[in-house]
Amino acid sequence: MMMQLSKSDYMLYLAHPAWLWMKKHAKTLLPAIDPATQAIFDTGHEFEQYAEALFPSGVTLGFSDYDEYLSLPERTTRALDDGILTIFQGRFEHEQLTFICDVIQVVDGKEIDLIEIKSSTSAKPEHITDLAFQMFVLEKCGYTVRNVAVVHVNNQYVRNGEIDAKQITFRTDVTDAVKAAKDFTITKIDEALETMSLTECPDASPLHASTKSFGDWLQIYKHLKNPKAGSIYDLCQMDAKTLSNLQQNNITHVKDIPPDFVLKPKQRLQVEALRQGRPTISKDKIKSFLDSFSYPLYFYDYETLSSLVPYFDGLKPYQQLPFQYSIHILDSPDAELRHEEFLHRDSANPAEALTKSLVSHIGDEGTVLAWNMGFEKSCNTLLGTIVPEYADFYSKLNERIVDLMIPFSQNWYVDADFCGSASIKKVLPVLVPSLSHKDLDISDGSSAQRLWMEAILDGKRPDEKEKILNDLLDYCKLDTLAMVEIFNVLRKI
Repeated sequence: MMMQLSKSDYMLYLAHPAWLWMKKHAKTLLPAIDPATQAIFDTGHEFEQYAEALFPSGVTLGFSDYDEYLSLPERTTRALDDGILTIFQGRFEHEQLTFICDVIQVVDGKEIDLIEIKSSTSAKPEHITDLAFQMFVLEKCGYTVRNVAVVHVNNQYVRNGEIDAKQITFRTDVTDAVKAAKDFTITKIDEALETMSLTECPDASPLHASTKSFGDWLQIYKHLKNPKAGSIYDLCQMDAKTLSNLQQNNITHVKDIPPDFVLKPKQRLQVEALRQGRPTISKDKIKSFLDSFSYPLYFYDYETLSSLVPYFDGLKPYQQLPFQYSIHILDSPDAELRHEEFLHRDSANPAEALTKSLVSHIGDEGTVLAWNMGFEKSCNTLLGTIVPEYADFYSKLNERIVDLMIPFSQNWYVDADFCGSASIKKVLPVLVPSLSHKDLDISDGSSAQRLWMEAILDGKRPDEKEKILNDLLDYCKLDTLAMVEIFNVLRKI
């Protein structure tokens, strides 16, 4: 059977030629799709039902197995011949080229409108590229494309009762941009077909990745090559220009980058810390920062739910609403550490119950410490709108929040092993190696969000529910304990 180039294959080629080749010839070399990425795909499928509701006369074709996939082009042609004017999930193919449309609307005879459904909040450049491929195939199949559009998420929509399909969606016309991309598309399709037919993988260097895909492919490249720690691929904020300059100068390790090499400020600090073999620390700035705190100290962290289609009234698409918090409390410098927590355990809106619990645990005096405080502050602002009688409480709480990440984001404490990051997941293993998220069954925020939503809101994991809830308590508690221990390291300095 002739190897086909789908629109997703074509997009992989544009990201990096080796990505397409490996998918076709060595798929096992590529990293498997992780649960968090799969959850994003599932969210997109959920949005489709609301976008499709804009076309009430539409007929869904699609497929559920490989045989139905193979028959889909024939079924699509038959549906059009039978006078169906709007088709969801039809498939078109021309020689080696194929794609499955989101929406096709017949205008008159062979003239059609092409609509793509995307779970993003705007029409993006890659959508233009995707649709230009579809338009090219349709034209080769004898159709004329009149208008092209992207139906995407309206991020200003606020749920109030049942989901309103017309309000949660937004339609952006991209006809001119798609038609302007025709010559580029023809050239790149020919290149992709040639790459797909190669007997050996093209050069997998990140230098051949598109600008937008450089970071993603760099991670895949590291997965493929498994370079030793300290290689140039560990340099923070890496881009193609820097990587090219390093390779042209035969530099393979971060520690070997010379002082006069052009680097970004954060990269320079990483190199200097690695070369010195010890952290770079601005003790005076750290001391001044810590001296600004007032006791009691509250180290706190939220875990949040987020979904494209809001679960509760008052929420916009993708807004983050807390369902859990952990607080470690230090009443004085020498006091015994206390811990308080809250975890919502049913499918009702968690805002009010969480708020009442938080009010009982966090006093109205003292410094409140968060890591990357903008997130907690935005959550508090949202909670103040959903539970308006506590708006003043949240406003005053936000005034007291200080970001414990500042010494690291402002480069007052730089360690080469942070790899240029101020994330707590990077800082903690270096400063407090005895604490680790790796030992937990839930070890990152995206997993915490996904598993809680599946277990509590979606009812998908009844047998695992109690274990998930206990794992969530362990994870959130460790996040705030980590802040306490990092604070103790800074205090000793």
